[in-house]
Amino acid sequence: MLILGLTGSIGMGKSTTSKMFQDEGVPVYDADAAVHALYASGGAAVAPVETAFPGVVVDGAIDRAKLSAQVVGNSEALAKLEAIVHPLVGAHRIGFFEQAKAEGHEIVVLDIPLLFETGGEKRVDKVVVVSAPAEVQRERVLARPEMTPEKFEAILARQTPDADKRARADFVIDTGQGLDHARRQVRDLLTLLRTARSA
Repeated sequence: MLILGLTGSIGMGKSTTSKMFQDEGVPVYDADAAVHALYASGGAAVAPVETAFPGVVVDGAIDRAKLSAQVVGNSEALAKLEAIVHPLVGAHRIGFFEQAKAEGHEIVVLDIPLLFETGGEKRVDKVVVVSAPAEVQRERVLARPEMTPEKFEAILARQTPDADKRARADFVIDTGQGLDHARRQVRDLLTLLRTARSA
């Protein structure tokens, strides 16, 4: 089974591209969705995160805005959070692999926003980076609710720069030219990979 690591900086269109892989029948493991589940009421991260960051749990679930207020711009706090969450996500991911293998899938995608930042490229066979021009990225991100230029800059500061990601990628999907163009790139990539595997 070929494991593709899908990554991209904030606002590059990674979530949309991830959906395109799903639409083509490729199982996608969404690390963000896994974290959301861990943060939800009854999630495995709720108690340890509340212990580490008192006051972030509201109605039995982690309030992401409250948690964000405690960790954004604080590398020590972020490292503490990641030490709690990453092992939980890892265990969840193993279950995904087992299911995909049992279903006979040849290719799976791991959608991991901080792939390079967490050393995740070592756990995948090929890296796919989703990219777009900086002005497109900025426009997309600042259109999000509750996003500020300062918050955007803080997020960018802890992400590997886009140029570095592209340089380290095996494949790049350009989302700056519209959905149809990106979808064609996804299909072409899957055709290439499937052909290579059957050769």
